[in-house]
Amino acid sequence: MIAVILLVGVIYSVPNFFPSEPAVQLSPKLDQPIDPATMQRFEQALQAKGLTVRASENNGQQALFRFEDTDTQLKASEALKEAVGSQFVVALNLAPSTPGWLRALNANPMYLGLDLRGGVHFLMEVDMQAATDKAIDRYEDEFRDLLREQDIKYQGIAREGDSIVAKFNDAFARDTAENALRKSYGDSLQFSKPADGNSLQASISQATLVGIQKFAVQQNIITLRKRVNELGVAEPVIQQQGMNRIVVQLPGVQDTARAKEILGATATLEFRLVDEENDPFQAQQNGRPPIGSQLYKERNGNPILLKRKVMLTGDYITDASSGFDQNNRPAVHITLDGKGASRFAKVTGENVQKLMAVVFIETKIDSKEVDGQQVKTSKTTEEVINVARIQEQLSKRFQITGLDSPKESRDLALLLRAGALAAPLYIVEERTVGPSMGKENIEKGFNSNIWGFAAVVVFMLVYYRMFGLTASLALGINGFFLFALLSMLQATLTLPGLAGIALTLGMAIDANVLINERIREELRAGASPQVAINAGYDRAWGTILDSNLTTLIAGIALFLLGSGPIKGFAVVLCLGILTSMFSAVTVSRAIVNLIYGYKPRLQKISI
Repeated sequence: MIAVILLVGVIYSVPNFFPSEPAVQLSPKLDQPIDPATMQRFEQALQAKGLTVRASENNGQQALFRFEDTDTQLKASEALKEAVGSQFVVALNLAPSTPGWLRALNANPMYLGLDLRGGVHFLMEVDMQAATDKAIDRYEDEFRDLLREQDIKYQGIAREGDSIVAKFNDAFARDTAENALRKSYGDSLQFSKPADGNSLQASISQATLVGIQKFAVQQNIITLRKRVNELGVAEPVIQQQGMNRIVVQLPGVQDTARAKEILGATATLEFRLVDEENDPFQAQQNGRPPIGSQLYKERNGNPILLKRKVMLTGDYITDASSGFDQNNRPAVHITLDGKGASRFAKVTGENVQKLMAVVFIETKIDSKEVDGQQVKTSKTTEEVINVARIQEQLSKRFQITGLDSPKESRDLALLLRAGALAAPLYIVEERTVGPSMGKENIEKGFNSNIWGFAAVVVFMLVYYRMFGLTASLALGINGFFLFALLSMLQATLTLPGLAGIALTLGMAIDANVLINERIREELRAGASPQVAINAGYDRAWGTILDSNLTTLIAGIALFLLGSGPIKGFAVVLCLGILTSMFSAVTVSRAIVNLIYGYKPRLQKISI
């Protein structure tokens, strides 16, 4: 049994000792296979830049090019981005050099964390006030729609602070509206009647507010994952930290500007009718747009009046791809969901031959230090990117133009595919780890484990002689078991994980120290060597179990209550405890039995 487990352990731990190679990975944005002609085009693009490919692979869905060093990798990435345009996602990667027969057995190395592989780390905070504002604005629009549907007359509905106040002509209309609103929003909102007249005030309940904030964080995590997948980053880490923060780790990414631009952007679209009856230049000069309209600016700087009522928002978009229109201008091809298609078909069918504008809305968070404190400001940019006359009823699929460049169309399509953020994000912490630093961390971590193991082996050999040798062999086997388990689970190895391995190797020998000391006690008490060995293993087991169990409890607590690096350390610690209990007792006893078991009249042992 031990031999079979050891063989499996060696097979699944060996891939970790093959170094990873810098590589560039290409994936098609559409579900189309990569044929040999496409691979040849990739290779020609690299040859044109004088870049040497160490090896290439193509499984039909992804192409992978391996290089000698990271400098060549970065140059190759830029060359391929120029060559393939918007049809493929080009991503930096570290490809394992594991032999094919090991990969056929699904024996793959552990993933490397940010601190070992290099990349970028962002700690992002969700703007909870913006999430609350968005919910209040939505309730305000829904109030108007509901009261109009039920033909309840009102003077006006406006937001006051974090509340919505509706004013009516008389108490009867107010009470009728309250009953209708309570029926629809009784669990979400709290209603009150101010003493200043026939008005009704609604505010979000505390339970609903907590739910809105939780949803904002979870929705942002989902959106960030989609955006990271679009970037083609391998093994990203995106997880919640605390109530309103999100940790994003992108191994292998060195272009922090590009990552920040995509992750933090809150881009969406609004489709509005153009107010063709009023003069936008006069409205700009007066500073007062007509009732029912809003003043915007086109990309050429000219003012334009748009109807306040939104025909459609980007929330209904299910897919977006960049391309070109019939005049070879950059365009984004939009696909709507069923509800959005039905709504858009209705409003465009009712407004054929009228002008429709596409408003691009982007919110950015800036952080400045004022009087020693970080002050965050939100800046929303609203720009009309396209104005066109509705020639016919539009439905599920259509395109928008008016974009400045193919890059802008690609970025907008990416953001629309991933969906809009539920609330703006701003970066509170940013770290970049270079590939050379990651390589240095691996070397230092590996060397510290080797020197620690060597020091333990020397001590055991000097102090316990033959039994020290058996304990050292069991300790080495324990290392193989631990690496094999982590590889099977496809765990992500980080610097704290390397510390956990070193600690595990140091702690694992404790069990053998207890066993050897118990054997010495039995020998001093006059027991024969065979009886002493048997008693040493049997009577030390209870103490070994108790001591490892308490450490395991602490490790589980670290995993459940910790986050990020602490979780990684806890996983290695817990797995190391399990493997060490097996190796220190079962494996070491099997080795001792192999050495001394065939000598029933043994008179002396080396301990």
